[in-house]
Amino acid sequence: MTGNAVSSGKYGAEAEILKLARVLDVEPARLAYLARVDADDLQAFREQVTDTLFDANAAALQRMALAARVVPVGVLAKIAEKVFGPLLCARIAGLVDVGRGVDVAKRLSPGFLAEVAAELDPRRASAIITRIPLDTVLAVSAELTRKEDWITLGRFVGHLPDLTVRRALEQIDDPALLRIAFVLDDKRRIDHVVGLLPAHRLGRLVTAASADEGLWTPALDLLTHLGEARRATLKPMLSGLPGGFRDRVQATIK
Repeated sequence: MTGNAVSSGKYGAEAEILKLARVLDVEPARLAYLARVDADDLQAFREQVTDTLFDANAAALQRMALAARVVPVGVLAKIAEKVFGPLLCARIAGLVDVGRGVDVAKRLSPGFLAEVAAELDPRRASAIITRIPLDTVLAVSAELTRKEDWITLGRFVGHLPDLTVRRALEQIDDPALLRIAFVLDDKRRIDHVVGLLPAHRLGRLVTAASADEGLWTPALDLLTHLGEARRATLKPMLSGLPGGFRDRVQATIK
């Protein structure tokens, strides 16, 4: 894959519709008419909508971020959680000083941080995200997993260090991991992320999908984004898969 083909492939449009529906706060079924649109075009549109939402009232948000510089961190954390709420915190996150943003994040509850994460554009706060302590990230990841918020988890994978991603994946089961990979923002990272897993887990992912038809699409999408070497490791196990799924896996990894 070349360029910005982060969502390309047979299943890319379906994944992008799920993410666009989240941004627009509508049911994915309402956007089904977009299924034939190129996935990269859908992603570009989603990012334009996100930028429009985040840039609205930019001057007021910038003034709030400047004011936050003089408020003690402990007080600011309380104000953020009790007064601002997750949406406003998400809008301001990319405007505050990185060190101060990290200090505030460390004082917020995992539940509230999970709500902020769901509203956040990680592109705007990547410098803060990469510096949040591991224990905090794991707690937020656990909360998002409990909520089955695969879209938010998928948006953050590309902004976290490998060690953090590896530790987070240890607490996520195989069906959940397939769903997260399906909505990953940068599909070019799938092969790299799978490489962070124990060697046997790729086979487990395929086995998990074979037992649940609802996971077939996420599993096949994941396989299309693996490198040749990793695909080859799956060939010896094909005989143990159910017929219909086996044929589709075989066609994907040939």
